[in-house]
Amino acid sequence: IEALAVSIDAHLKSLPFQPELIVASFHGMPKKYVDKGDPYLAQCIATTDALRKRMGLDASKLLLTFQSRFGFDEWLQPYTDKTIEQLAKDGVRRIAVVMPGFAADCLETLEEIARENAEIFKHNGGEQFAAVPCLNDSDAGMDVIRQLVLRELQGWI
Repeated sequence: IEALAVSIDAHLKSLPFQPELIVASFHGMPKKYVDKGDPYLAQCIATTDALRKRMGLDASKLLLTFQSRFGFDEWLQPYTDKTIEQLAKDGVRRIAVVMPGFAADCLETLEEIARENAEIFKHNGGEQFAAVPCLNDSDAGMDVIRQLVLRELQGWI
């Protein structure tokens, strides 16, 4: 959480605008898995709550959403793209999107969020959109990965 908060704070300070709110977008999954007992939703909520607490934001300033749905099943909601569309329609003009569930930027962060969701936001009246890079873009994030690798390798090397 500390590495996420440090990385997000640094990126937000570098923006040429002040976001009105932040959207935390996690990878989605079919709701039926959570209904069968998968803890993923609870983990996403706990991560978002911890990030809110660390950053001093309430639920209205750091929203929890889910991205990357496909197929015909109902997926975890609220959906990131629909939320971003509605925010713009409701008059929100400046947002930042963070992806706390992704350790590294990938197709789903760079294409789906940074390009597609930015287009959705701007097409519906939004003006300024920032996709905050994942932990792979920060020294704090790399330190977390280094610590995890070293911990897991104990006894092997």
